[in-house]
Amino acid sequence: MSFANVFARALVPMALIAAPTAAPAAVSADLAKVQSHLNSVSTMTGNFVQTDAKGRSLRGTLQLKRPGRIRFEYARGANMLMVANGTQLTFIDYDVGQKSSWAVNKTPLGLLLAAKPDVRRVATIVPDKDPRVLVVRARDPARQQYGTLILAFIHSSSAPGGLQLYGWTAIDPQNKKTTVKLSNVRYNVGVPESAFRYVEPKKRGR
Repeated sequence: MSFANVFARALVPMALIAAPTAAPAAVSADLAKVQSHLNSVSTMTGNFVQTDAKGRSLRGTLQLKRPGRIRFEYARGANMLMVANGTQLTFIDYDVGQKSSWAVNKTPLGLLLAAKPDVRRVATIVPDKDPRVLVVRARDPARQQYGTLILAFIHSSSAPGGLQLYGWTAIDPQNKKTTVKLSNVRYNVGVPESAFRYVEPKKRGR
């Protein structure tokens, strides 16, 4: 079962509007901003919304701690959990008593959670007509089988590196898309290690 199938339930990608290609100097400066942003963020919390192709939404709260740790806590009504403990990213469906796990660095979220992300090596700028928006497409050329991550930022002088993370779309090798949109984001706040633990699901009888 693919990463995107169990995590996103076929989420809709965020819309990207093509614009004329930027000059190399501008592209280099934008990638430097993204690198600065990631280097400046050790933790992040916020709210998230996932929307599937049929217009159904899942909401919840997010906690992130680099390197390698993230927790998607779904709101009441969705008895699921996604959590990465530094090495493994695990999806748990408590209703059916099952879980699936992947190495964090073998998922599209690998760049976002990396200890020292190499933005210039793996990322390119996706042109956008809106000057307030910066969109980056990240795919490791040596590990293309692990998928693609499209990050959307909004320019903000008060955010780390001058960029506020708006959300992302993860695309697996089968072109399954996962979109997460963020709100109420806070950077470099206290996040306990206990956030990245979980209760084992109870196996359901047939």
